[in-house]
Amino acid sequence: MKKNPHVSLSEVHETVIVPAKISSWKRWLAIAGPALMVSVGYMDPGNWATDIAGGSRYSYALIWVLLMSNLMAILLQSLAARLGIVSRRDLAQICHEDYPPIVNIPLYILAEIAITACDLAEVIGSAIALQLLFGIPLFYGVILTALDTFLLLLLSHAGIRKLESVVISLVGTIGVAFFIEIILGQPDWGGIVRGFVPTLPDANALYIAIGILGATVMPHNLYLHSSLVQTRKIGRDSEEVKKTLRWNTIDTTFSLNIAFFINAAILVMAASVFHKNGYFEVAEIQDAYHLLEPLVGASIAPIAFAIALLASGQSSTITGTLAGQIVMEGYLNLRIRPWLRRLITRLLAVVPAVLVIAHFGENATGAMLVLSQVVLSLQLPFAIIPLINAVADKRRMGEFTIGRKIQALAWLVAGVILALNIKLIIDQLNEWIAEAGTNAWMIQLTVIPLIIGLGLLLLYVILHPWLRKQNGFHVGGIHRATSQANVPLQRPEPYQRIAVALDFSGKDEKLLAESLRFIDKTETQLTLLHVVESPVARRLGAEGEDSETLADRERLETITQQMLENGVQANWQVGSGEPGKELAKMINDLKIELVVVGGHGHSGVSDLIHGTVISDLRHHIKASVMIVPIGD
Repeated sequence: MKKNPHVSLSEVHETVIVPAKISSWKRWLAIAGPALMVSVGYMDPGNWATDIAGGSRYSYALIWVLLMSNLMAILLQSLAARLGIVSRRDLAQICHEDYPPIVNIPLYILAEIAITACDLAEVIGSAIALQLLFGIPLFYGVILTALDTFLLLLLSHAGIRKLESVVISLVGTIGVAFFIEIILGQPDWGGIVRGFVPTLPDANALYIAIGILGATVMPHNLYLHSSLVQTRKIGRDSEEVKKTLRWNTIDTTFSLNIAFFINAAILVMAASVFHKNGYFEVAEIQDAYHLLEPLVGASIAPIAFAIALLASGQSSTITGTLAGQIVMEGYLNLRIRPWLRRLITRLLAVVPAVLVIAHFGENATGAMLVLSQVVLSLQLPFAIIPLINAVADKRRMGEFTIGRKIQALAWLVAGVILALNIKLIIDQLNEWIAEAGTNAWMIQLTVIPLIIGLGLLLLYVILHPWLRKQNGFHVGGIHRATSQANVPLQRPEPYQRIAVALDFSGKDEKLLAESLRFIDKTETQLTLLHVVESPVARRLGAEGEDSETLADRERLETITQQMLENGVQANWQVGSGEPGKELAKMINDLKIELVVVGGHGHSGVSDLIHGTVISDLRHHIKASVMIVPIGD
């Protein structure tokens, strides 16, 4: 299959065919997959860190945060899937097309930071799992994770369906492992039910709650989902799109609920094993592993935990690196080899992980994991708001534009996330200033301007649809017009004045025949143009009447007469001197709208000699130019 470089994930774009007339069960099997791929990001090692920290410190009190985050994720991921299915563009491509470069570049950088933060969690989680299972030092485990890139490349070549099968197997492994943990942990079911009542025990709970939110409603997954749904080739009629949207909503709800139950299982395990036994400060995954066996009394508990962690890291790295490829290609319209893009994504996470471990030691990994999830949460508004604006745009989505109620609900979710982020930023800034003491001015000169700049960027993104409406035109990327399948096209008026540049090379009949494509015999005036290049003509111009000039005029007269006999309104004009400049002058003076010229297909030195006429023409005339290949 030939790859189209202008589509999202071109190597797997529309490679899974969804037949129009099949049973509901077969349609479900054909469509299911993208949401499950997305869901693994909701159960990555970063989630483990926040869930374990929340469960060990606050018991079951933060389960409601998981539920709220999951409901938000279902809504937002359904919108991302809708965007990809209807517009056949991913979220990064939409941003590239909608926003000017001065806005796009910061949005791209923020998206890359979020993906790096996500990949950081996956790198550390996989390295910890290798250490727990095989005793590999964490430093070397992190370096080994760079090899995941080549595993993903191998799976990608096998096709998207094989990739999805591997992910399903890994998710199944995680689910079985935590089913074992829950049975062994003997949780308090009454406490779990009470955990669904919203409450924040103390100020630090907000930090962990935002970390859980960032780990659950992951910004890079919005880019990923809007792209992965395009791996399905569906009919483009209204009814087919409606069916696809309906099944994708079911797929999203089902897959993300699996992620919710696994996240809840991690938090419940931490509450029932660690909090119940007085271990309130378990933030390191390694500590959780080592405490499981003595507290649970079963040797299988830590082994199941480590296997699940490795499966989590490996499944998450697949989706994280795919998201990195989507973001780079979409925002920058830059396509490099997939293995190189994925290696870059992985190295952006490996390098900071190695530096932190080398400087602070292995005990800093837990704090790094929680921090990475908070970074994800801070980036969320910059992905959510463009998504909401995109699916609410009637020009792009047509009849599939989201309704007022869904818009209101989506904006409520965005508002909650934004409010929590503002609260977190204010608290963190005050803490940094207090700790800095006399050096607080450094923070005020660096961090505060950065926050103000990000605030202005977010304000522009929020107001962008209104600004575009007020200005009455669109400012953005180069693919905007082609991305809207429902834009009404109007047939332009026929050309009034057409010219054909003749050089009497023996192929003039082809040029004349091509010009007939655009000629309306009642409205179009055809002018035949020729430039005499003889020494006399170059010297004396129009006054020169050497044999070449006279012969060329006779030819023009004969051809003009033939065109008149065929019902074409035709005349001729001859010039002299430098062909490119003289033709340009005649075309502009006659106000020609379309000029037909012959392309001889020269190469090398010959092209340098003969190709300058067309080049001069294109840069010095206002008319459209049609180049007809006529050979040497």
